[in-house]
Amino acid sequence: MRNHHCAVRRAAGRMDAVTSTVPSGSPDFPDSSLLDLAPVIPVVIVHDVADAVPMARALVAGGLPAIEVTFRTPAAADAIRAIADEVPDAVVGAGTVLTPEQVETAVAAGSRFLVTPGWTDRLLGALDASGLPYLPGVSTTSEVVALLERGVEEMKFFPAEAAGGTAYLKALASPLPRARFCPTGGVNASNALGYLSLPNVGCVGGTWMLPPDALDAGDWARVESLAREAAALRR
Repeated sequence: MRNHHCAVRRAAGRMDAVTSTVPSGSPDFPDSSLLDLAPVIPVVIVHDVADAVPMARALVAGGLPAIEVTFRTPAAADAIRAIADEVPDAVVGAGTVLTPEQVETAVAAGSRFLVTPGWTDRLLGALDASGLPYLPGVSTTSEVVALLERGVEEMKFFPAEAAGGTAYLKALASPLPRARFCPTGGVNASNALGYLSLPNVGCVGGTWMLPPDALDAGDWARVESLAREAAALRR
């Protein structure tokens, strides 16, 4: 499953584009870009590994198969491993990846994609070497151009609202038509459709389908209902 990858290929003096292609055989989405799996990628912070599987099952049942588990807690790697092992219809990935060491940890845990809030040459090299689809984070035009120069065309726009929101992304669409984005950070149920209406946005990332009180109560039916509402968002 993980031997299909997005890589920069140089031939006859040219660089082919890198896109966040989902490994062949992913549930219901063979050979798709990560940005096209669903309109929303839930961004998850797991404190208790015991919550990972029922939460993932609720999200998948609601129509959101791509799940980004962030490396913001000690439980992240074990949560990714549990979801990968027990929720076969989930496409689980690691977010807030900051170092090459975290890339290795994410791969070993069973991640099927990687997301970063920003990037350096060293981190980008580790992402590419992982063999997994990845979304490096950007917030400026120069960062986008630098990634396009390296053949990377699909990116995370973060922090979306603080970095200029829909107006900023709309301004990038004409001069940088090859770049596609997953805006994350300040995106919610009320503004997500504004992002999804842009031609250079494939999906958005957010947490609104995972309200803290529902997580604390283990109210997975509510999570599933909110996920279904998010999955229904379309251009």
